Amino acid sequence: ALLGTELCHVADEVEGFGCNAKTSPPGAMVNGTAQLLEETYANITQRCWKEFVNLMRNVTASELCEWRVISWPYSLLQQCLEGAADYLCYGYPNALAEQYIFQSHHRYFHNCSLEHPVYFDPPEDVLLAMIIAPICLIPFLVTLVIWRSKDGKAQP
Repeated sequence: ALLGTELCHVADEVEGFGCNAKTSPPGAMVNGTAQLLEETYANITQRCWKEFVNLMRNVTASELCEWRVISWPYSLLQQCLEGAADYLCYGYPNALAEQYIFQSHHRYFHNCSLEHPVYFDPPEDVLLAMIIAPICLIPFLVTLVIWRSKDGKAQP
C-alpha cells in the first residue's frame, strides 16, 4: 500500500507530515512502538528487494558487470531503501538496508572484477631509493647556492 504500483513512492512527502512535523505520517507509527516501525520498514524493504530481483531478471549474465545496464535497478533499490527509511523517520543507512545491498552484491555482482589493473606499491628497495634520492640532493643544492652566492660580484 505504501509502494503503490511503482517502485518506492514512499519518499514522496505528504504535506504536513514528516520527521520534523508534530504529527506522524499516516500508518508510520500507529502505536508509536519501535517494533511496529521496524516491521513496517522490513515489509517495505522486502518489496524493494522483490522489485529489484524482478528488474534483474531482464539482465543477462554477460551484462551483470556493465554499470550502464545495472545502474538503473541498483539505483532504484538504493532509493527505495533510503526513501522508505526517510518516510518512516527510521534512519539511513541501517542494518537492514545494508543487508539488502550486500545480498545484491553477493547474488549478482560477485564475479565482477575491475577492468583496470589494480596498482600496488613498488617493492621496498625501489620505494626507499625514490624517497632517499631527493633528500640527498637537498644538501648538494644548498651547497651549490651558497658557493655561487659567495662569489662577491654584484648580481645583475
